Amino acid sequence: MHGLGNDFVVIDGRKTPLPPMTPAVARAIADRRTGIGCDQVIVLERDEVQAFRMRIFNSDGGEVEACGNASRAVALLHGQPVTIATSGGPIALEPEDGGARVDMGAPRFDWDAIPLAYPMDTATMPVGWETLEGPMAINVGNPHVIFFVADAEAVPLEELGPVIEHDPIFPERINVNVAHLAGPDHLKLRVWERGAGLTQACGTGACATAVAAIRRGLVQSPVRVTLPGGDLVIAWEPGGSILMSGPAAESFRGTFDWDDYS
Repeated sequence: MHGLGNDFVVIDGRKTPLPPMTPAVARAIADRRTGIGCDQVIVLERDEVQAFRMRIFNSDGGEVEACGNASRAVALLHGQPVTIATSGGPIALEPEDGGARVDMGAPRFDWDAIPLAYPMDTATMPVGWETLEGPMAINVGNPHVIFFVADAEAVPLEELGPVIEHDPIFPERINVNVAHLAGPDHLKLRVWERGAGLTQACGTGACATAVAAIRRGLVQSPVRVTLPGGDLVIAWEPGGSILMSGPAAESFRGTFDWDDYS
């Protein structure tokens, strides 16, 4: 499945328990030359509290807390409104024509919720990397840092992204977003995704960037966020949950032998 070109292998273990997913197995499945190929491996499992649990493994094998694009894909797969468990907390999914709306929960702004290595102002962090300075840090299920620039396309994100991602100030690494105002309540965004690199789309990145822009008074809710893969619409009011709407699609179905990747 994919959401705006951010693609996933979705493995459904809601009815039949799966063998253990490990970082090595996730890397092998995600490999585009010797595996099935994807940005993230999504595993659906039974859950004791919610309807089911969604686990997310980046292409480097690391497990992460949330993925907005995958959430829309899972909503489309499930086919009806549902609340599911993730490592970042419960989220509510509602399929729509050609996609879904996802309640991503409330953003977190405290330094230790991002988390950062030590206390600082997360609204305008007193840090910088070359031309990227004064970002905002937000946790929307997973951690993001957002830079507002004159032209997001002009930023060498393929060079600065990995440097920022692995900076010691971010003990759990970080997703890096660069955005500019493209019109009234319209942002253009590029994302360096933690553990995956440059991506066609990042749903949580769009959520974090829209929230940051609203907090800075650049836009009002709802916000259209244009990524390389297409558009998402993000709605948020201070104190409330983030609502993300956008497309998702199924590419194909298949089977594989687990032992080939373990």
